[in-house]
Amino acid sequence: MDDVNLLAQRFESNRGHLRAVAYRMLGSATEANDAVQEAWLRASRAGDDEIDNARGWMTTIVGRVCLDMLRARKARGEESLGVHEPEPILERRHERTPDEEVELADSVGVALLVVLETLEPAERLAFVLHDMFDLSFDEIAPIVGRTSVATRQLASRARRRVRGVSVSTADRARHRAIVEAFIAASRAGDIEALVALLDPDVVVRGDREAVRLGGHGELRGAADAAAAFKGRARAAIPGLIDGDVGVLVPVNGRMLLVLEFRFADGKIAAIEAVANQDALGAMELVAFDGQPATAQRRARRTDELGQ
Repeated sequence: MDDVNLLAQRFESNRGHLRAVAYRMLGSATEANDAVQEAWLRASRAGDDEIDNARGWMTTIVGRVCLDMLRARKARGEESLGVHEPEPILERRHERTPDEEVELADSVGVALLVVLETLEPAERLAFVLHDMFDLSFDEIAPIVGRTSVATRQLASRARRRVRGVSVSTADRARHRAIVEAFIAASRAGDIEALVALLDPDVVVRGDREAVRLGGHGELRGAADAAAAFKGRARAAIPGLIDGDVGVLVPVNGRMLLVLEFRFADGKIAAIEAVANQDALGAMELVAFDGQPATAQRRARRTDELGQ
């Protein structure tokens, strides 16, 4: 099989995933299909001979295409004129294929799409690619042309806008119970309890500062993640990170690091350790007693953040 055919085969195997990314970015099934087609043209011109993670590479390509389309839409003034309306994925009258069933089951609610439409293009891309599709901020940063810290702040701002849609009071209570159980199991060194709380395919990531403190750059799988947190969390407390339940680690009146969590089906699907002080300073960190966890700094208006 020649290189072009191999690339085409890889692209087709990821088409459903790429269409889902594009739909969340654009809110239009028609535009999502156009974006995927443009992504294929760009990918075919570039080739993937030296790409280890083809899926991630293709996701970044479709992300760039969607960012260009969102910026073009904004330049035309569609948002301010109310021209663009998010399109729900409609029920099909014919029998759905397995791929279509996955797409339908994984589709975004119209209410969330409406909120996403209010975000700036770079905010929307950072939020969608990180929170919905598990790309790291290091991978997203080159797409938006900013540092990893600035990209994290984009996603944090977006997350604050969508939190009312994505997390209900009941969800937050469940998430708090899971996080408190995680802290207790970590302190006790209870591997079995930790594994029970984690999704089998959980992803754990840490920024450079977290790695310097003894964390890991990336781990995958419940067993390795449980081993990494065994016997730790001595200073950890549960709290809110930009409105979402997570773990705060204040030491001597200073926030040492936080653990951001994402949940799926009642389990912890992803953990991100953040110790970079600029990133921490831009977050809203609140302990569950309702008080700020530490003295907080407002994110400065800088050229880096594009504000």
